[in-house]
Amino acid sequence: MPNNKIPNRLINEKSSYLLQHAYNPVDWFAWSNEAFDKAKNEDKPIFLSNRIIKIT
Repeated sequence: MPNNKIPNRLINEKSSYLLQHAYNPVDWFAWSNEAFDKAKNEDKPIFLSNRIIKIT
């Protein structure tokens, strides 16, 4: 059960991977123009998390 009861913007995503982080207190963005515009306007880097799937 999440500790943070207020979801972030990822709560609106369809990806199960992103939804796992919807109650994380970090200001996450999905891959979008909004994310790139915010980073550019604030002169901040983009940190990319790439989901890795292991198939056995």
